[in-house]
Amino acid sequence: MRRPVGLGGLQAAKKRDEKFKEKGANVEGLRMAQMQERLKFFRESLEDFAQKHKKDINKDPEFRHRFSQMCMKIGVDPLASSKGFWAELLGVGDFFYELAVQIIEICIRTRDQNGGLMELNEVVERVNRRRNKFRGGQQGITANDVKQSIRNIKILGNGFELLLVGGRYYVQSVPCELSGDHTEILGVAAQKNGLTLDQYARELSWTYQRVDQAMNLLLQEGFAWVDEQTRGERTYWFPGLIDQQQLENK
Repeated sequence: MRRPVGLGGLQAAKKRDEKFKEKGANVEGLRMAQMQERLKFFRESLEDFAQKHKKDINKDPEFRHRFSQMCMKIGVDPLASSKGFWAELLGVGDFFYELAVQIIEICIRTRDQNGGLMELNEVVERVNRRRNKFRGGQQGITANDVKQSIRNIKILGNGFELLLVGGRYYVQSVPCELSGDHTEILGVAAQKNGLTLDQYARELSWTYQRVDQAMNLLLQEGFAWVDEQTRGERTYWFPGLIDQQQLENK
């Protein structure tokens, strides 16, 4: 018959557990120190690389995008702020701050035309036209540049989002959180704009009430417009999802 463990045995077991915990903490601390040392080395290497290629980072959009991706992998974001070491070294913080301001101005100015939803490539085109007008020959802005700026704007919490609809990116400039039902309706509208509520219900295999409830918010926020002149039921249009010339000729 096995004898029960006495007080001495319990104390010995407790000491062993404490030693194991201490050993584990030492190993974890060593790993953390090694990781911090590696990150320090990567950051220093990144700084050397940035200093050598500053001109290419600022003037070549593709090079700038690859550099940004490289930074993100080690937890460094040189593009998120107009202040600090990276901005002083590269000037890219100011670059993206200026770009963000231009995107905001364009989106706000065109809300009455598109309901606060503009296709990403159109944003790129409008920004480049604006920049070329005031600074002839300036290096072109890419979709990746705009995406980066939108991510920075989003941190400010002022309602700007990147929205994927029908396989294409749109810039949403209305401070409104859309649900899955709303994006489903937008996906249908991207393919078949100008449908009635019954037609949306058939396309999505939803009830009429579900479509009506989701559409009410889209109407309220200005994403959708109602056409009262059609015979029968009202039709719903999403100006941000169709070409402006097509809308005017409707």
